[in-house]
Amino acid sequence: MRITGTKATGIRLPIVKSGEDLVKTIGDTFQIGLESGEVTLKDNDIITVTESILARAQGNYISLDAVTKELKEKYKNKIGVLFPMLSRNRFSNILHAIFATELPVVVMLNYPSDEVGNHLMDPDVLFREDINPYSDILTEEQYREIAGSNYYHPFTGVDYVDMYKSMAVKPGQIEIVFANNPTAILNYTDEVLVCNIHDRKNLKKKLEKKGAKTALALDDICTKPNGQGYNPEYGLLGSNLSTSSEIKLFPRDSYDFAKELQSHIKQHLGIHVEVMVYGDGAFKDPIGKIWELADPVVSPGFTEGLSGMPNEIKLKYIADNELKELRGEDLTKAMRDKIKNKSNNLTGQEESLGTTPRHLTDLLGSLSDLMSGSGDKGTPVILVQGYFDNYATE
Repeated sequence: MRITGTKATGIRLPIVKSGEDLVKTIGDTFQIGLESGEVTLKDNDIITVTESILARAQGNYISLDAVTKELKEKYKNKIGVLFPMLSRNRFSNILHAIFATELPVVVMLNYPSDEVGNHLMDPDVLFREDINPYSDILTEEQYREIAGSNYYHPFTGVDYVDMYKSMAVKPGQIEIVFANNPTAILNYTDEVLVCNIHDRKNLKKKLEKKGAKTALALDDICTKPNGQGYNPEYGLLGSNLSTSSEIKLFPRDSYDFAKELQSHIKQHLGIHVEVMVYGDGAFKDPIGKIWELADPVVSPGFTEGLSGMPNEIKLKYIADNELKELRGEDLTKAMRDKIKNKSNNLTGQEESLGTTPRHLTDLLGSLSDLMSGSGDKGTPVILVQGYFDNYATE
Protein backbone atom coordinates (compact mmCIF):
# COMPACT_ATOMS: atom_id res chain seq x y z
CA MET A 1 0.00 0.00 0.00
CA ARG A 2 1.34 3.43 -0.88
CA ILE A 3 2.32 5.80 1.93
CA THR A 4 1.51 9.20 0.38
CA GLY A 5 -1.82 10.98 0.07
CA THR A 6 -2.79 14.42 -1.21
CA LYS A 7 0.04 16.59 -2.53
CA ALA A 8 -0.01 20.31 -3.35
CA THR A 9 2.71 21.96 -5.43
CA GLY A 10 3.18 25.62 -6.25
CA ILE A 11 3.66 26.27 -9.98
CA ARG A 12 5.73 29.27 -11.06
CA LEU A 13 4.58 31.28 -14.06
CA PRO A 14 6.15 34.14 -15.97
CA ILE A 15 4.97 37.55 -14.72
CA VAL A 16 1.57 38.01 -16.36
CA LYS A 17 0.44 41.37 -17.71
CA SER A 18 -2.85 42.68 -19.06
CA GLY A 19 -3.97 41.15 -22.34
CA GLU A 20 -1.88 37.99 -22.14
CA ASP A 21 -3.39 34.57 -22.87
CA LEU A 22 -3.39 33.04 -19.41
CA VAL A 23 -4.76 29.68 -20.57
CA LYS A 24 -1.86 29.28 -23.01
CA THR A 25 0.68 30.50 -20.44
CA ILE A 26 -0.46 27.91 -17.88
CA GLY A 27 -0.66 25.16 -20.50
CA ASP A 28 2.84 25.94 -21.79
CA THR A 29 4.21 25.94 -18.23
CA PHE A 30 2.83 22.47 -17.55
CA GLN A 31 4.19 21.27 -20.90
CA ILE A 32 7.67 22.46 -19.89
CA GLY A 33 7.33 20.85 -16.48
CA LEU A 34 6.25 17.52 -17.94
CA GLU A 35 9.07 17.49 -20.48
CA SER A 36 11.67 18.29 -17.82
CA GLY A 37 10.24 15.77 -15.36
CA GLU A 38 9.77 18.46 -12.73
CA VAL A 39 6.03 17.78 -12.54
CA THR A 40 3.67 14.93 -13.25
CA LEU A 41 0.04 15.33 -14.29
CA LYS A 42 -2.67 12.70 -14.06
CA ASP A 43 -6.38 12.44 -14.74
CA ASN A 44 -8.44 14.04 -11.93
CA ASP A 45 -5.58 16.21 -10.73
CA ILE A 46 -6.70 19.73 -9.83
CA ILE A 47 -5.24 22.99 -11.10
CA THR A 48 -6.14 26.06 -9.04
CA VAL A 49 -5.47 29.58 -10.28
CA THR A 50 -5.45 32.68 -8.09
CA GLU A 51 -8.12 35.26 -8.91
CA SER A 52 -5.50 37.99 -8.96
CA ILE A 53 -3.57 36.68 -11.94
CA LEU A 54 -6.78 36.08 -13.91
CA ALA A 55 -7.92 39.66 -13.26
CA ARG A 56 -4.46 40.92 -14.29
CA ALA A 57 -4.59 38.99 -17.56
CA GLN A 58 -8.09 40.33 -18.22
CA GLY A 59 -6.96 43.89 -17.52
CA ASN A 60 -9.82 44.18 -15.05
CA TYR A 61 -8.75 47.51 -13.55
CA ILE A 62 -10.70 50.69 -12.97
CA SER A 63 -9.49 54.19 -12.19
CA LEU A 64 -10.43 55.96 -8.98
CA ASP A 65 -11.79 58.80 -11.12
CA ALA A 66 -14.27 56.39 -12.73
CA VAL A 67 -15.36 55.09 -9.31
CA THR A 68 -15.82 58.64 -8.04
CA LYS A 69 -17.86 59.58 -11.09
CA GLU A 70 -20.27 56.68 -10.51
CA LEU A 71 -20.58 57.47 -6.81
CA LYS A 72 -21.44 61.10 -7.61
CA GLU A 73 -24.24 59.86 -9.85
CA LYS A 74 -25.70 57.74 -7.03
CA TYR A 75 -25.11 59.88 -3.93
CA LYS A 76 -26.19 63.51 -3.61
CA ASN A 77 -25.82 64.68 0.00
CA LYS A 78 -23.91 62.78 2.70
CA ILE A 79 -22.48 59.29 2.13
CA GLY A 80 -22.79 56.82 4.99
CA VAL A 81 -19.96 54.31 4.70
CA LEU A 82 -21.18 51.29 6.62
CA PHE A 83 -18.86 48.65 8.15
CA PRO A 84 -15.78 48.91 5.91
CA MET A 85 -12.74 46.70 6.43
CA LEU A 86 -9.71 48.09 8.20
CA SER A 87 -7.34 47.65 5.29
CA ARG A 88 -4.90 49.59 3.18
CA ASN A 89 -4.98 46.99 0.41
CA ARG A 90 -8.70 46.24 0.31
CA PHE A 91 -10.40 49.51 1.19
CA SER A 92 -8.15 52.57 1.23
CA ASN A 93 -8.40 53.30 -2.50
CA ILE A 94 -12.18 52.90 -2.40
CA LEU A 95 -12.28 55.43 0.41
CA HIS A 96 -10.09 57.77 -1.65
CA ALA A 97 -12.73 57.59 -4.41
CA ILE A 98 -15.51 58.28 -1.89
CA PHE A 99 -13.75 61.35 -0.52
CA ALA A 100 -13.11 62.61 -4.04
CA THR A 101 -16.87 63.14 -4.46
CA GLU A 102 -16.32 66.05 -2.02
CA LEU A 103 -19.54 65.05 -0.26
CA PRO A 104 -19.64 64.84 3.55
CA VAL A 105 -18.86 61.31 4.73
CA VAL A 106 -19.78 59.48 7.92
CA VAL A 107 -17.91 56.21 8.43
CA MET A 108 -19.46 53.69 10.81
CA LEU A 109 -17.00 51.06 12.02
CA ASN A 110 -17.77 47.76 13.74
CA TYR A 111 -16.18 47.38 17.15
CA PRO A 112 -14.21 45.83 18.76
CA SER A 113 -13.22 44.49 15.31
CA ASP A 114 -14.34 44.54 11.70
CA GLU A 115 -16.09 41.55 10.12
CA VAL A 116 -12.86 39.71 9.31
CA GLY A 117 -11.30 40.25 12.73
CA ASN A 118 -9.12 43.37 12.42
CA HIS A 119 -9.31 44.88 15.89
CA LEU A 120 -9.97 48.51 16.77
CA MET A 121 -9.55 47.93 20.48
CA ASP A 122 -8.83 45.28 23.06
CA PRO A 123 -12.10 43.32 23.43
CA ASP A 124 -11.57 43.09 27.20
CA VAL A 125 -12.10 46.86 27.37
CA LEU A 126 -15.80 46.32 26.67
CA PHE A 127 -16.18 44.36 29.90
CA ARG A 128 -14.12 46.77 31.98
CA GLU A 129 -16.03 49.80 30.72
CA ASP A 130 -19.45 48.08 30.82
CA ILE A 131 -20.07 48.74 27.13
CA ASN A 132 -22.74 46.86 25.20
CA PRO A 133 -21.41 46.55 21.63
CA TYR A 134 -24.83 45.52 20.34
CA SER A 135 -26.52 48.77 21.33
CA ASP A 136 -23.95 51.42 22.30
CA ILE A 137 -22.91 53.96 19.68
CA LEU A 138 -19.53 55.54 20.36
CA THR A 139 -18.24 58.86 19.08
CA GLU A 140 -14.62 59.15 18.09
CA GLU A 141 -13.90 60.92 21.38
CA GLN A 142 -15.50 58.12 23.38
CA TYR A 143 -13.60 55.55 21.32
CA ARG A 144 -10.30 57.25 22.11
CA GLU A 145 -11.10 57.35 25.80
CA ILE A 146 -11.74 53.62 25.73
CA ALA A 147 -9.17 52.33 23.24
CA GLY A 148 -6.43 54.86 23.94
CA SER A 149 -5.03 57.83 22.05
CA ASN A 150 -3.65 55.43 19.45
CA TYR A 151 -4.59 51.83 18.74
CA TYR A 152 -2.23 50.19 16.27
CA HIS A 153 -3.09 47.13 14.23
CA PRO A 154 -0.89 44.30 15.58
CA PHE A 155 0.36 43.25 12.12
CA THR A 156 0.46 46.47 10.08
CA GLY A 157 1.23 48.93 12.87
CA VAL A 158 -1.43 51.30 11.49
CA ASP A 159 -3.96 53.34 13.44
CA TYR A 160 -6.81 52.94 10.95
CA VAL A 161 -9.02 55.59 12.50
CA ASP A 162 -6.27 58.17 12.03
CA MET A 163 -5.44 56.86 8.58
CA TYR A 164 -9.02 57.00 7.33
CA LYS A 165 -9.47 60.50 8.75
CA SER A 166 -6.27 61.73 7.09
CA MET A 167 -7.56 60.73 3.65
CA ALA A 168 -10.35 63.36 3.59
CA VAL A 169 -9.89 65.96 0.86
CA LYS A 170 -11.29 68.91 2.81
CA PRO A 171 -11.56 69.91 6.47
CA GLY A 172 -14.51 68.49 8.36
CA GLN A 173 -15.46 66.12 5.55
CA ILE A 174 -15.40 62.96 7.66
CA GLU A 175 -17.06 61.88 10.88
CA ILE A 176 -16.26 58.48 12.36
CA VAL A 177 -18.61 56.64 14.70
CA PHE A 178 -18.55 53.13 16.15
CA ALA A 179 -21.55 50.79 16.30
CA ASN A 180 -22.74 47.30 15.43
CA ASN A 181 -26.41 48.08 14.73
CA PRO A 182 -26.39 48.83 11.00
CA THR A 183 -29.53 50.98 11.09
CA ALA A 184 -27.77 53.41 13.44
CA ILE A 185 -26.14 54.91 10.33
CA LEU A 186 -29.57 56.39 9.50
CA ASN A 187 -29.15 58.76 12.45
CA TYR A 188 -26.52 60.53 10.32
CA THR A 189 -27.65 60.09 6.70
CA ASP A 190 -30.21 58.24 4.60
CA GLU A 191 -27.73 57.60 1.77
CA VAL A 192 -25.69 54.52 2.64
CA LEU A 193 -22.93 52.53 0.96
CA VAL A 194 -22.75 49.09 2.58
CA CYS A 195 -19.10 48.01 2.65
CA ASN A 196 -19.63 44.79 4.58
CA ILE A 197 -18.69 41.73 2.53
CA HIS A 198 -20.59 38.67 3.70
CA ASP A 199 -23.79 40.09 5.19
CA ARG A 200 -24.32 42.88 2.67
CA LYS A 201 -27.66 41.67 1.26
CA ASN A 202 -29.23 41.39 4.70
CA LEU A 203 -27.89 44.80 5.73
CA LYS A 204 -29.35 46.45 2.62
CA LYS A 205 -32.75 44.96 3.41
CA LYS A 206 -32.62 46.25 6.98
CA LEU A 207 -31.68 49.74 5.81
CA GLU A 208 -34.40 49.82 3.16
CA LYS A 209 -36.98 48.65 5.70
CA LYS A 210 -35.95 51.48 8.03
CA GLY A 211 -36.39 54.08 5.29
CA ALA A 212 -32.98 54.56 3.70
CA LYS A 213 -33.21 56.70 0.58
CA THR A 214 -30.18 54.99 -0.96
CA ALA A 215 -28.90 51.59 0.19
CA LEU A 216 -26.27 50.23 -2.16
CA ALA A 217 -23.40 47.84 -1.50
CA LEU A 218 -19.94 47.59 -3.02
CA ASP A 219 -21.25 44.95 -5.42
CA ASP A 220 -23.61 47.59 -6.87
CA ILE A 221 -20.71 49.83 -7.94
CA CYS A 222 -18.69 49.28 -11.15
CA THR A 223 -20.88 46.46 -12.45
CA LYS A 224 -21.28 47.61 -16.07
CA PRO A 225 -18.92 48.07 -19.03
CA ASN A 226 -17.53 51.59 -18.98
CA GLY A 227 -14.43 51.46 -21.14
CA GLN A 228 -12.46 50.17 -18.15
CA GLY A 229 -12.74 47.21 -15.79
CA TYR A 230 -16.00 46.07 -14.21
CA ASN A 231 -17.55 43.02 -12.57
CA PRO A 232 -21.25 42.30 -13.18
CA GLU A 233 -21.54 40.03 -10.11
CA TYR A 234 -19.30 41.62 -7.51
CA GLY A 235 -18.58 45.20 -8.55
CA LEU A 236 -15.96 46.58 -6.15
CA LEU A 237 -16.13 43.56 -3.84
CA GLY A 238 -12.95 41.51 -3.87
CA SER A 239 -10.95 44.42 -5.25
CA ASN A 240 -7.35 45.23 -4.35
CA LEU A 241 -5.14 48.27 -4.40
CA SER A 242 -3.19 48.36 -7.67
CA THR A 243 -1.66 51.82 -7.98
CA SER A 244 -2.40 55.15 -6.31
CA SER A 245 -4.95 55.83 -9.05
CA GLU A 246 -6.33 52.37 -9.91
CA ILE A 247 -8.15 49.43 -8.35
CA LYS A 248 -7.83 45.82 -9.53
CA LEU A 249 -11.25 44.20 -9.52
CA PHE A 250 -12.30 40.59 -8.93
CA PRO A 251 -12.05 38.66 -12.24
CA ARG A 252 -14.94 38.24 -14.64
CA ASP A 253 -16.08 35.04 -16.39
CA SER A 254 -14.20 32.73 -14.04
CA TYR A 255 -16.35 29.71 -14.92
CA ASP A 256 -15.59 30.18 -18.62
CA PHE A 257 -11.88 30.47 -17.87
CA ALA A 258 -11.90 27.27 -15.78
CA LYS A 259 -13.62 25.32 -18.54
CA GLU A 260 -11.30 26.75 -21.19
CA LEU A 261 -8.18 25.77 -19.24
CA GLN A 262 -9.60 22.30 -18.61
CA SER A 263 -10.26 21.90 -22.35
CA HIS A 264 -6.79 23.22 -23.25
CA ILE A 265 -5.02 20.74 -20.96
CA LYS A 266 -7.10 17.87 -22.35
CA GLN A 267 -6.48 18.88 -25.96
CA HIS A 268 -2.74 19.56 -25.69
CA LEU A 269 -1.65 17.18 -22.94
CA GLY A 270 -4.33 14.49 -23.12
CA ILE A 271 -5.16 14.72 -19.42
CA HIS A 272 -8.50 15.47 -17.76
CA VAL A 273 -8.02 17.89 -14.87
CA GLU A 274 -10.40 19.87 -12.73
CA VAL A 275 -9.82 23.63 -12.54
CA MET A 276 -10.86 26.34 -10.12
CA VAL A 277 -10.16 30.03 -9.62
CA TYR A 278 -9.56 30.89 -5.97
CA GLY A 279 -9.40 33.97 -3.80
CA ASP A 280 -9.14 34.22 -0.02
CA GLY A 281 -9.27 30.81 1.58
CA ALA A 282 -11.28 31.34 4.78
CA PHE A 283 -8.73 30.44 7.44
CA LYS A 284 -8.15 32.28 10.71
CA ASP A 285 -4.86 33.58 12.05
CA PRO A 286 -4.50 32.15 15.57
CA ILE A 287 -2.58 35.12 16.99
CA GLY A 288 -4.10 38.15 15.29
CA LYS A 289 -7.58 36.53 15.19
CA ILE A 290 -8.03 37.72 11.60
CA TRP A 291 -10.07 35.75 9.08
CA GLU A 292 -8.52 35.48 5.63
CA LEU A 293 -11.91 36.04 4.06
CA ALA A 294 -11.97 39.42 2.32
CA ASP A 295 -13.27 38.14 -1.03
CA PRO A 296 -17.02 37.72 -1.63
CA VAL A 297 -16.54 34.00 -2.42
CA VAL A 298 -13.63 31.60 -2.09
CA SER A 299 -14.02 30.45 -5.70
CA PRO A 300 -15.74 32.58 -8.35
CA GLY A 301 -15.49 29.79 -10.94
CA PHE A 302 -14.70 26.09 -11.19
CA THR A 303 -15.30 23.00 -13.34
CA GLU A 304 -18.14 20.56 -12.72
CA GLY A 305 -16.05 17.92 -10.93
CA LEU A 306 -15.46 20.30 -8.01
CA SER A 307 -19.13 20.77 -7.16
CA GLY A 308 -20.42 19.46 -3.85
CA MET A 309 -18.84 18.34 -0.59
CA PRO A 310 -16.61 15.43 0.44
CA ASN A 311 -18.29 12.11 1.18
CA GLU A 312 -16.02 10.60 3.80
CA ILE A 313 -16.12 8.31 6.79
CA LYS A 314 -14.17 9.11 9.97
CA LEU A 315 -11.33 6.59 10.17
CA LYS A 316 -10.68 6.98 13.88
CA TYR A 317 -14.40 6.58 14.69
CA ILE A 318 -14.56 3.32 12.73
CA ALA A 319 -11.28 2.11 14.24
CA ASP A 320 -12.48 2.82 17.79
CA ASN A 321 -15.94 1.33 17.34
CA GLU A 322 -16.84 -1.04 14.52
CA LEU A 323 -13.27 -2.36 14.06
CA LYS A 324 -11.97 -1.95 17.60
CA GLU A 325 -11.02 -5.63 17.98
CA LEU A 326 -8.75 -5.64 14.90
CA ARG A 327 -5.09 -4.68 14.52
CA GLY A 328 -2.32 -4.68 11.94
CA GLU A 329 -3.02 -6.02 8.45
CA ASP A 330 -6.47 -7.25 9.45
CA LEU A 331 -7.45 -3.73 10.50
CA THR A 332 -5.97 -2.21 7.34
CA LYS A 333 -7.84 -4.63 5.08
CA ALA A 334 -11.12 -4.21 6.94
CA MET A 335 -10.82 -0.42 6.86
CA ARG A 336 -10.13 -0.36 3.14
CA ASP A 337 -13.09 -2.66 2.50
CA LYS A 338 -15.25 -0.37 4.63
CA ILE A 339 -14.23 2.64 2.53
CA LYS A 340 -14.79 0.83 -0.77
CA ASN A 341 -18.30 -0.13 0.28
CA LYS A 342 -19.35 3.13 1.91
CA SER A 343 -22.65 4.75 1.01
CA ASN A 344 -22.76 7.38 -1.72
CA ASN A 345 -24.44 9.72 0.77
CA LEU A 346 -23.15 9.62 4.33
CA THR A 347 -24.99 12.75 5.50
CA GLY A 348 -26.24 12.30 9.05
CA GLN A 349 -24.67 8.87 9.54
CA GLU A 350 -22.57 8.21 12.65
CA GLU A 351 -19.61 6.90 10.67
CA SER A 352 -19.16 10.34 9.08
CA LEU A 353 -19.40 12.18 12.42
CA GLY A 354 -16.69 14.85 12.67
CA THR A 355 -15.85 15.05 8.97
CA THR A 356 -15.72 18.59 7.60
CA PRO A 357 -19.07 19.65 6.04
CA ARG A 358 -17.60 22.20 3.63
CA HIS A 359 -17.70 22.58 -0.13
CA LEU A 360 -14.78 21.15 -2.05
CA THR A 361 -13.95 24.56 -3.49
CA ASP A 362 -13.79 26.12 -0.02
CA LEU A 363 -11.40 23.42 1.21
CA LEU A 364 -9.26 23.63 -1.92
CA GLY A 365 -9.28 27.42 -1.75
CA SER A 366 -7.85 27.39 1.78
CA LEU A 367 -5.18 24.89 0.75
CA SER A 368 -4.27 26.87 -2.36
CA ASP A 369 -4.24 30.25 -0.62
CA LEU A 370 -1.88 28.96 2.06
CA MET A 371 0.39 27.39 -0.56
CA SER A 372 0.60 30.38 -2.90
CA GLY A 373 1.00 33.07 -0.25
CA SER A 374 0.54 36.74 -1.06
CA GLY A 375 4.09 37.95 -1.54
CA ASP A 376 7.02 36.90 -3.70
CA LYS A 377 6.68 33.12 -3.94
CA GLY A 378 5.67 33.53 -7.58
CA THR A 379 3.33 30.52 -7.59
CA PRO A 380 -0.12 31.79 -8.60
CA VAL A 381 -1.06 28.29 -9.77
CA ILE A 382 -1.30 25.30 -7.45
CA LEU A 383 -1.30 21.68 -8.62
CA VAL A 384 -3.26 19.46 -6.21
CA GLN A 385 -2.83 15.72 -6.72
CA GLY A 386 -4.55 12.79 -5.08
CA TYR A 387 -7.27 14.96 -3.59
CA PHE A 388 -10.02 12.49 -4.50
CA ASP A 389 -8.01 9.51 -3.23
CA ASN A 390 -8.60 7.85 0.11
CA TYR A 391 -7.04 5.18 2.35
CA ALA A 392 -8.33 2.48 0.02
CA THR A 393 -6.79 3.94 -3.14
CA GLU A 394 -3.90 1.87 -4.52
